[in-house]
This record gives sequence, C-alpha cells and structure tokens, in this order.
Amino acid sequence: MDQGQDGKGNALAVPAAQPPLENRAPDVGPVKTVAGGVPAVLSAFRHVLGEAGPWRGGKLIWKVNQQDGFDCPGCAWPDPSHRSVQEYCENGAKALAEEGTQERVTPEFFREWSVARLAEQSDLWLGKAGRLTHPMVLREGAAHYEPLSWDEAFALVAEELNALGSPDEAAFYTSGRTSNEAAFLYQLFVRQFGTNNLPDCSNMCHESSGTGLSETIGIGKGSVTLEDFDHAQAIFVIGQNPGTNHPRMLTALQAAARRGCEIVSVNPLPETGLNRFKHPQEVLHLFGPGTALNKLLLQVRINGDVALLQGLGKALLDREAKAPGTVVDRAFVEGKTTGFDAYVAHLATVSWDDVVEQSGVPREQIEEAADILARSERTIFCWAMGLTQHKNAVGNVQEIVNLTLLRGSIGKQGAGVCPVRGHSNVQGDRTMGIWEHARPEFMDALSKEFGFAPPRHTGLDTVGTIQALHDGRVKVFFAMGGNFLSATPDTEFTARALRRARLTVHVSTKLNRAHLVHGQRALILPCLGRTEHDVQASGRQFVTVEDSMGMVHASRGAVAPASEHLLSEPVIVARLAQAVLGARSKVSWMSLVEDYDRVRELIQRCIPGFDDFNRRVHQPGGFALPNGPREGRFTTKDGKAHFTVHPMPRHRLEPGQLMMMTLRSHDQYNTTVYGLDDRYRGIHQGRRVVFLHPEDVKARGLTAGQKVDLTSHFQGETRVAREFLVVPYNIPRQCAATYFPEANVLVPVASFADKSRTPTSKSVIITVAPSLEPSALVPASTQRSG
Repeated sequence: MDQGQDGKGNALAVPAAQPPLENRAPDVGPVKTVAGGVPAVLSAFRHVLGEAGPWRGGKLIWKVNQQDGFDCPGCAWPDPSHRSVQEYCENGAKALAEEGTQERVTPEFFREWSVARLAEQSDLWLGKAGRLTHPMVLREGAAHYEPLSWDEAFALVAEELNALGSPDEAAFYTSGRTSNEAAFLYQLFVRQFGTNNLPDCSNMCHESSGTGLSETIGIGKGSVTLEDFDHAQAIFVIGQNPGTNHPRMLTALQAAARRGCEIVSVNPLPETGLNRFKHPQEVLHLFGPGTALNKLLLQVRINGDVALLQGLGKALLDREAKAPGTVVDRAFVEGKTTGFDAYVAHLATVSWDDVVEQSGVPREQIEEAADILARSERTIFCWAMGLTQHKNAVGNVQEIVNLTLLRGSIGKQGAGVCPVRGHSNVQGDRTMGIWEHARPEFMDALSKEFGFAPPRHTGLDTVGTIQALHDGRVKVFFAMGGNFLSATPDTEFTARALRRARLTVHVSTKLNRAHLVHGQRALILPCLGRTEHDVQASGRQFVTVEDSMGMVHASRGAVAPASEHLLSEPVIVARLAQAVLGARSKVSWMSLVEDYDRVRELIQRCIPGFDDFNRRVHQPGGFALPNGPREGRFTTKDGKAHFTVHPMPRHRLEPGQLMMMTLRSHDQYNTTVYGLDDRYRGIHQGRRVVFLHPEDVKARGLTAGQKVDLTSHFQGETRVAREFLVVPYNIPRQCAATYFPEANVLVPVASFADKSRTPTSKSVIITVAPSLEPSALVPASTQRSG
C-alpha cells in the first residue's frame, strides 16, 4: 500500500485504487450453448430471496417493471405494452437483490473498518456489505468515516463550493440511474452555480452513438420502438452481448426468429445469448433445445467493424450494379439524403483484400450477410459498447447509418437504428440537460423560466474532468450516483486526480471503491433507491425515466426505505442548492420537492416534447418523445440524412502485441459485481482472467491456467495489470478480452474517440508475459469444451 501524509505531516496509508488480487484462481469450465432457462430462474430467485428475503424480495419481484410499480434499476431496455406478471430478467433480479438487501452499512460499520482496510476488500465484498444508512464524512487526515447531520453535510459542501475562485473549479458527475426529476434539478443548480462541468456516464459509453447519429440523422437517439422488432425482416446485433447486458432483449429476438426474421450477430466473441435462448417463463420449453437466434455470426476482429461495414456496403453496391433498382432505395436516397455519390466513390477505392484483412471476416461470410441485408425490406441495426469505445467509434456508428440509408431502412415500421443503452435512465438524463455542452435553445429556456444567465461555454466531460482534477483546475468533485473511480479509464491516474481534490462527494445507495479514493475531505450522502417509497410533504411521490427507445414513464417505489435517514435525490439536490446558492437563486427549491408534479411542470416549460407532462405520464406505458427520423423526417440543418465517408482504420500491431477489449461478466452490471461467475463463458469463482486465442497462447509459450501480467502500450507509456489467468478461448487471433474494472488500469486516459471523447476501452494494445511473482494457486479446471 502506498504511503502519503496527512495535513500534519504524519504517515498515512493511501487506500489502493485497484481491486485486490484474487487469493484463488478461477475455475474454467465449458462454454454454455443456451442462455436463459432453468439456470437463469434459479439464479434470479437465489439472489432476490437470499439477499432481500422472501417478504421484501417478493414485493420487489411483483412490482418491478409493472404499470403501477418501479422501473428496474438495471438496463434501459423498454417495457412491452402487454407485460407479463414477472416482467424482469435474471440480471434485473440481481439488481433488485443488490438494492433490496437486508444488510446495512451503519456508522458502527465505519468505526470498525478504516478506509485503508476497506480498500483491501474486493468489489464484491464492498457491494455485499449492504445499504448505506447515514450521511458520513471523512475529515482531513482521518482514517475512518464518521456520521454527521444532513445540515452539516450541506453546509460543508456549500463552504467548499463558495470558496472556489471560479464555479468551473467544480465538476458535477451524473450516473445514468438518476431520475428525470433529479437530473433536471441537478443541472439547474449546477448552471445557476455557474458552470457546465456536467460529466456523465454517457461520456464513457454511448456518447459516440449520440454524436454519430446527431450528425447524420439529426437526433442522438435511436429511431425504433420495441414494436418494430415484431415487423423486422432482419436484425443485425453488433458489438453487443444481450444475454448478459440486456437479457429481456432476448425475448424480442426470440419472437423475431420464430416468425422467420434473420438475425446476424457481429462480435469478436461468440456470445451464448445470441446462439440459443430458453425463455424462463415458457415452462413447456425449458427442457427443450431452446430457440436458435443467430442466422449468421460474423466473428470480426476487435475494431474491425469499419472494414466489415464497408465490405457490406461494397457488396450491396455490387448487387445494385448487376440489377439496378433492386438493392438501393433510389427514391429514398435521392429524396431524403445527401452524400451518396461520395460514399459510392469511396467504396470503389476500398479493396476486398483490405476488407478481409482488417475485419478478419472471410469474404464469403460478408457476402452472405449482404444477401440477408439485400432481401430484407425492413432491417433493424442494434449495437452497444463494442462499437462505441474505439478511436474511430463515431465512424463505426455512421457506417451503420450508411447501410441504413442505402436500403431506405429507416422511418418505416420494422426498420431503423437502435443503440441499446445501459443505465436505466442514461438517455433521460441527457434529455434533462445533463451535458457539458450548452445548447443555445435550452439555455434560453432556462434563462426565461428562472431569470438567470446560464453559462454558455462548454464544460468538462468525463475525460476532461479527470485531467482537470489531476492538474488542480478542478478542486471539488460531486457525483450523483455511480462509481466514478471504477467506471473510468486509467485507474491509477484517476485515483491520483481524485486525491488532489479538496472535497469529493458521492450520493450513493451502497459502498463502492470511489468512496475509498478521495479528496482531502470526503462525503457519502445516502439516498433512496428506485425500489423504495418516496414520501414528501404532499404524500407519496413517483419519478420518471426515459428508456432506450424514447418512452417516458413513471416509477413508483414499492418497499420501505432501507433507513429513516435517507433522502431522495431530488431532495438532496434541492437542499444542496438552497445551502450553496442562498439568496442568489430565485428558485423555491424546497417547495419544488414537496410535490414532484411541480418539477415536472418546470420540465414541460423548458424541454420540448413534455407538454402536459403530469397528465400524459399517467397513461398506460407513459408517452413517446418526438423523434423525427422515426417518422422519416431528418432533423439535421438541411433536413436530409447524411451519408458519410470514413477511412478504414489500419491496425498494425508490433510483434507480440494484442488488441484488448474490456467487457462485463454475467455476474456484473457496469461496475456493480453481483457474484464471481461468468456462467455463459464458463468462468467461475473469479474475475482476473484474460481470454486469448489458443494459437496466441501457444505462440507466447504460455499454458492454460498460467498467471500472466498484462502491459498496455500507448505513445511510449506503459501500464501494468498483474496476475490474470490465461483462458484459451474462441476469439480472433491477436485479440484479447478482460473484465472491467480490473483491466481499466490499462486504458490510457488520453486515448479517446474522435469527436465523442469516449475512452477507448475496447482498443487497448497490450503484451502478455508470465507474472513476475505468480501465485502457486491453479484453477480446479482449465479444460474447455463446447
């Protein structure tokens, strides 16, 4: 453990920023071939009943994703119009168990556990410790958090913020689970304080999607609805693992496959969830083979997507040349798009040799995928982080748009683009104004409604915030949810940055590693969870969220709060604003949070699409926000959808180097670790593994089950992650995969996507070498089959 000094010059242990090494090696077994089924049912009930208990757990299961219940705190997949009695998935159940746990982290817990000792525990241990119950402070030079009153906490934040030389010396992060109401109030407070430093989790995931789509179709969101999946003739799932990250999506894919829709998956790893699926609620089918989903798997090299997508475009244009008018939707292209001729001219310069070499996919398979695309009149393109976390991520997204426009497969039923979001309200937070950019029309609306002059300059995104903390330009860091340290790149650099802050503040439901790597002073402010009753002066409240397809609906907690000392996120923001701004603000902050209807009235006056908000949100399923491309109207400056041209990335690795991507395990949601198994990939009781092609293992003189150190290489810099277990796997040559957050230490903070500035967590160049001090432990099994 590193050593530092407190304010008096005394030696003080500096808590570790990375998760600890594992004291046993993971077990490696066969890869599963079917997702869902009985194992998913048993896993869901084991987590919910084991952690939340039969009574609390039962209420949570009964109300999750129901019209009169709460939105699952997990992913942003939309709810169907006709919902089943149990409208949740295995990983949604794990999220319920995590929030509904009976365990508690009390002031007595913090008296027993110092920050340094807590940092020695695993992420799983920290999460399973339980729900936070009281506001806590870590005073300068102290080893333990201690309780303080809410009034004292807000006064401390106000003291630090009001002592800054400029409002831009503070940054205000947002996690994607924050409700619309809390997010709107939060950005309003931040802008009245005087800054646009509003980094959020979207900066690290779908920022590339928003940027790419805004430039080409005029809106930074997808164009499809859940009902469109009932009418698609082909569905492409690119850089996404729905079996783990969005399991309810498998239900839509299963229904599509059963009616003859052709599903093509594009991913470096064959994922079980796209192979076969057994719907856990179809009892009669649980013991059968399951429904085959994939018509075709294109096992692309890591970041070979531009090459592959340009190959598809080239193949489609070849078919059009042979049979004019049969592939390109000429009426659509000529009437609603621009840039087609430049796109065609560019593809004419692209060679098939380059397409095959850079994508890693044989031409025959690309032609087969092109046949599917050519015969489908209604195609949906879905994607996730596999496309958005590369330097050329915006280009990846825009190459999908090119194919969509070429076929006229947008703005009609059963067709369009579908970036599948992660957090359950990450899209809503952006709609509410959580963004470092100052949109003029939104700033004008805030100015008119609230009578102040919002800042008009661009603020800091996530990467910019880390760098500004590190340089001393940001001195106060406030996080509305999330686990900033573990979600961000370059773990050690980010840790040094956070330690240089005067104050770090986290609004949280549970303990995480971000609480342990802190500024000179630190606060933990415990809040209500999505699942809990929120009672204010006017009675029980509800909040709203926006799903991945632009539907806004209500979320009402179903169980009593974990502690009487918790505050809701809207109340935390209101009390913070009142303490910090005082008479400088004309907003009646506390009146607003007595009845959240009042917040929604403000939202409808400031943000287009929320007219009659308080009435429409009570409609079954809520309401859809305006979406021009969904209706065939492109809201770009010229009213046209844009074809774009992108150079094909050339990935030339030095001898011995590999291209690594980070990913989640099945027992994980973002930085929250539910368990130590990755059931579908055959990994059990551990997380520090590196998936390598068997020939790459052999070429390096390594063996299955060997402990290795990973070193990343970027602009002459190296970063090291220690003691990962070698797992031979079905992955393309010269590629590697590891779990985050363990491998985030390898991702350089200065490596990010063009335009979107999303960290390149799926394009990390590494080398692999035997661990310098390998553990004597070996896995129980390193054999793999299936």
